[in-house]
Amino acid sequence: MTGSPVHVIGASGRSGAQLCRALLADGVPVVPVVRDPARWAATGLDAAPRVADLTDPTALRAALSDARRVVSCAHARHAAAVIAAAPPEARLVLLGSTRKFTRWPDAHGDGVLAGEAAFLASGRAGVMLHPTMIYGAQGENNVQRLAGLLRRLPVVPLPGGGRALVQPIHQDDVTAAIRAALGVAWDGPHALVVAGAEPVSYARFVALVAQAAGLPPPRILPVPALPLRLAAPLTCLLPFVPSVSAAEIRRLLEDKAFDITPMRATLGVDPIGLPEGLARTFRRDKQ
Repeated sequence: MTGSPVHVIGASGRSGAQLCRALLADGVPVVPVVRDPARWAATGLDAAPRVADLTDPTALRAALSDARRVVSCAHARHAAAVIAAAPPEARLVLLGSTRKFTRWPDAHGDGVLAGEAAFLASGRAGVMLHPTMIYGAQGENNVQRLAGLLRRLPVVPLPGGGRALVQPIHQDDVTAAIRAALGVAWDGPHALVVAGAEPVSYARFVALVAQAAGLPPPRILPVPALPLRLAAPLTCLLPFVPSVSAAEIRRLLEDKAFDITPMRATLGVDPIGLPEGLARTFRRDKQ
């Protein structure tokens, strides 16, 4: 199974394209499974895609008919469809999200929980990886959007002064984790959190983004969460300010810090530190 092609669902997305790019660079054959062949062609990667919509069981089953190793970079809510379509002997690596741990459930987190439940109940060999906020992929807008905000605002209003913890993971480490997971002889289904090297306060995260973007140190203004949540809908009306939802403001109040000892032990991946990851991200954007 080690030398078999890797069928990548969602191959034209950010994580999927980066995984395919890394695999192909190392001579590992890839079978991209995409909904939009034009979007795959735009990646410039040399692999013939198979077209299948995750809501079309027949097409998805045909696309995965010869699969031995399947990676799904699609939203975890589609896990049940992937499990049903993949051959019984195929090893599965599925992407979830640490959003499943939020204290304020939403459609995204509920979808992750449902997908994980379907996978763990399936008995299938493999793992669902739950990354924290991913940054550093080509086209992602997490840190770029924040940098854009820092360029426009004299102060940064943060609920609680930004004391809550975050632990973002660089896309390169997500790719490394997926590749490592493909090489593990999983006995049944597993779930594993993948996160950055260490948690930092959100205020510290903002400061590190500013530093990596070549901006002056930001002035943090502690603000109660409720006024920020009430003002959030107005950001979509201001062209010079990136839009922020009330739900995003609320999630700034909860710690998103995780023990990565299982990640290191099981996958052998030691994630890069946030300063290096952000420096790498902004260097890539300038290329």
